[in-house]
Amino acid sequence: MLGPLLRFLSACGGTSPHAPNAPSPASSDEGRDGLLWWRDLARCAAGDLSAALVQANHVLEDQCRLHSAPPLGTLLALFDGHAGHAAARFACDHLLPNLREAASGPRGVTEAAIRDAFAATEGAFIAEVSAQFDAHPDAATVGSCCLLAIIHNRTLFVANLGDSRAVLGRKPNRGGQVVAEQLSSEHNANMEPVRQELLAEHPDDPQIVALKHGVWRVKGIIQVSRSLGDAYLKDAKFNTDQIKPKFRVAEPFSRPIMSADPSIVSRSLQPTDCFLILASDGLWEHLSNQEAVEIVHSNPRAGSAKRLIKAALQEAARKREMRYSDLMRIDKKVRRHFHDDITVIVLFFNHDLLAKGNAPVQPLSIRCPLDN
Repeated sequence: MLGPLLRFLSACGGTSPHAPNAPSPASSDEGRDGLLWWRDLARCAAGDLSAALVQANHVLEDQCRLHSAPPLGTLLALFDGHAGHAAARFACDHLLPNLREAASGPRGVTEAAIRDAFAATEGAFIAEVSAQFDAHPDAATVGSCCLLAIIHNRTLFVANLGDSRAVLGRKPNRGGQVVAEQLSSEHNANMEPVRQELLAEHPDDPQIVALKHGVWRVKGIIQVSRSLGDAYLKDAKFNTDQIKPKFRVAEPFSRPIMSADPSIVSRSLQPTDCFLILASDGLWEHLSNQEAVEIVHSNPRAGSAKRLIKAALQEAARKREMRYSDLMRIDKKVRRHFHDDITVIVLFFNHDLLAKGNAPVQPLSIRCPLDN
């Protein structure tokens, strides 16, 4: 499928005769085209950044945050909401300051600090849900996947809740092909290891996962097994007649069904590590890891995130036997029948810059638009 995608991107003006991934000048090019928003390229302490987002839901449920400044380093965060936008927007507002607080000690950013930041964000959101539950019970059924990448002192940390994905583009051999390496662990009940994990954690509940309409779901309700929010599956006091019937768990429960504890990996960056792609699951429904890294590697850095989204939308249109141009004319809410909200962040590592450690770089802080 990659050949047709690259031909399509070339027809859209997305390719260039210049050398792939040649260093690009710093740029703040930002734009919108209907439901698509992008930041073509921005310079940060770890290298060059590209970000883009396309809306499909009536109210945008994806959020992203890009931050690069001492003492944290470079932080990339992506939040994919479900059953509403409130949890994603809350996490987008609070995870960064909570991490700044958790990493304020002498050790700086550590796996423990990241877990503390996730726990603080989750606790604050559940507290808000509890405070407004009687007036707004639907707040208990809103949740968000969270994917976080931090480059701190030449160490890359990736933390994940849910089914967004972080993929590294590497060139293990000088002059060789780019290779995709998935860094994040996904928490989706359609995956056998996740179902086994849930059954092991809930040995007294053989119905912790159920096959519904051909899809494995936690309690037959939701596919992801870890998230921020989803209070109705974490505390039985929210599992009442006040919430919509489709969210209610029939059996009583005394321990959380879902978790907000992220999977975290860390690694020292190597010269063979070229770039990192973070994307919500809407991208990975249409592109494989290898297809995504090849698209990034085969084109200029500027506009990389937008190019990946366009490739995914082209594939979504092909699956429905329609033209890309016709898909792009479909309005939000109706568009959700064809694809999900999609957010993509691409970071190109500048190893020379990273080696300098505390070299002065203009601080960067970007948050994607709240809605269209």
